[in-house]
Amino acid sequence: MWNDFIYSVGDMFQWSFQFYDQVQNLFNNFLILLGFFGFGYWMNIQHKLNKKANVSFKAEENVGWYKEENKQLK
Repeated sequence: MWNDFIYSVGDMFQWSFQFYDQVQNLFNNFLILLGFFGFGYWMNIQHKLNKKANVSFKAEENVGWYKEENKQLK
């Protein structure tokens, strides 16, 4: 009696996890590709915003890039 119960519970778990045999690594691969495309999109947007910015990113050039009285961009 107990053996039948234990084996039926084991069979139930094997049946319930067969889904992962079919999916395998497809979901992981999808997330990796989504991350790469998202990173590329983010870098594209960042490049466009850096072109619009009038603030120098070099340390020796960043003196006086704002107005002294209100500390706003020129």
